[in-house]
Amino acid sequence: MLCFLTGEKGGVSVVGLNRRSALGLALAAGLAFGSPAQAQEFPSQTITLVVPFAAGGSTDLVARVIAEKMSGELGQNVIVENVGGAGGNLGADRVARAEPDGYTILMGTVATHALNPLILKTKPYDPVTDFTPVSLLVLVPNVLAVNPQLPVNTVQELIDLLKSKPGEYSYASSGNGTPLHLSGELFKSMTGVDMQHVPYKGSGPALTDVLANQVPIIFDNLPSSSGHMKSGTLKALGVTTVERAASFPDVPTIAETVPGYETYSWNALFAPKDTPADVVAKLNAAANKALTDETVKARMKDFSATIVGSTPEELGAHVKAELAKWEPIVKAANVQLD
Repeated sequence: MLCFLTGEKGGVSVVGLNRRSALGLALAAGLAFGSPAQAQEFPSQTITLVVPFAAGGSTDLVARVIAEKMSGELGQNVIVENVGGAGGNLGADRVARAEPDGYTILMGTVATHALNPLILKTKPYDPVTDFTPVSLLVLVPNVLAVNPQLPVNTVQELIDLLKSKPGEYSYASSGNGTPLHLSGELFKSMTGVDMQHVPYKGSGPALTDVLANQVPIIFDNLPSSSGHMKSGTLKALGVTTVERAASFPDVPTIAETVPGYETYSWNALFAPKDTPADVVAKLNAAANKALTDETVKARMKDFSATIVGSTPEELGAHVKAELAKWEPIVKAANVQLD
């Protein structure tokens, strides 16, 4: 039998508790008051960083560098899981539907949060309302490159070759609806050339076929192609940004031949919607701290990636601005996918 005696100051004492009852009361108290303490202990287990593309591409490379440093900052492993397919939609949708506890986060891109929502007829998620922004990490140039066996050395020579043999050549990208696909379609639109698009589940498998000369042309993120460019197994014709990439100053911009041409990619961290603010704050702090690490800076420079780092609010504004920027480009390229 339980007897509760209330003291003068409202405290509660317990008389006549047997051992089992006392343990039960202690457990109940732990459940009642444990939640705030548990929230403060985030993270207490491994965090999964979903990369919505195959291994080997620039998003994967950036993710692995950041994940390693975030692990040290958070005191728990941050592991990368590649969930490729559907131009990044499969991985992004997985995170959108994940528990909002901070243990499943997304390495988002311009594809997952700007292009896919504009291109797809059926939209599995909303890029604004189904995610909690964490931090904008880096901006990444794209590059137009070819297998060395293709007899061209400049953007203009490629345009001339494609015009002389319309429909005979193909270009690879990391998938339908990705910024690399759009880079190719914008190039076709602005130059009047005719080449077929061959989509892959990420830059890694696309590069494999281009290096083997199965597909002679590729639009790729500069980081994932940079090693092949340096070794000579891939010939870079032009970067897609307005200015030349600092790590490859001898590679001209496409805009030097095709005025007005510009595309680029970016990488950012997102959590599912309704992720607690204190959890987001810890993820944000760890990510931004990782970007200040000298090793990370050096790796990003190798990739020609420009380090940004941001607040969650700044990333949220960036996503909305990207949607507004890409909408007229998508319409002009007349790209829509089921």
